[in-house]
Amino acid sequence: MSLDQDPQERSATAGEYVLGTLDAAARAEVERALPVDAALRAEVYRWQDRLIGLTRRVAPAEPDAGLWSKIAARLGAAPSARPANAPAAANDPVWQRLRRWQLTGGLAIAASLVLATLLVLRTPTAVDAPARYLAVLQAPDDKSTGWVVEITAGDKLRLVPVAAAAALPVPAGKTLQFWTKPEGAAGPTSLGLVRAGQVVELPVRQLPAVESQTLFELTLEPEGGSTIGRPTGPILYVGRTVKL
Repeated sequence: MSLDQDPQERSATAGEYVLGTLDAAARAEVERALPVDAALRAEVYRWQDRLIGLTRRVAPAEPDAGLWSKIAARLGAAPSARPANAPAAANDPVWQRLRRWQLTGGLAIAASLVLATLLVLRTPTAVDAPARYLAVLQAPDDKSTGWVVEITAGDKLRLVPVAAAAALPVPAGKTLQFWTKPEGAAGPTSLGLVRAGQVVELPVRQLPAVESQTLFELTLEPEGGSTIGRPTGPILYVGRTVKL
């Protein structure tokens, strides 16, 4: 194997390295290249990100001893072309063809094993991945989008300006205040003051609730913010969350 390959081949090599399906020589070549090859490192990190969720959910499992002979038979190779636990020979054309299928086959097998295990072993108390929510905040008058609220339950909220209008200076003596109100709540909760055009990050624990149809809005308040615990100025942008 050589790392002087086209991008698809390099990506496949990085994926096989992460999966552990490279033979010893190929793995050693990748490990020698990683400290000096930034593009290869980035590809390895991408594959780790794709696969880490699978590795956290199931215990390691040994493949069937006859797996390689079955693959060889399906591809027209002699059953004895490769021992079950021996690496493919670099000059063996059969195993050169097999290598092209290792990554796709390995990923498909890993994914199917994980999904089957989860379907069989999942219990009512299993903890699922946190829900994600999104709210697009629009101006009440012309419905122009100014800000987006992104939420991951149990993690953080991000308020992100997405339009030039969101960065316009606030009039002297005024300030932007960020509010939320879950559906059915008695009143709004202030999430603090916001600078025009500023990205704001808050821990989700500051919110009274994280659910669909939660209202978020930005209002124009006196300098220092509202003193009565609810909005007093005009609503500049408002929207409700949807679950992703």
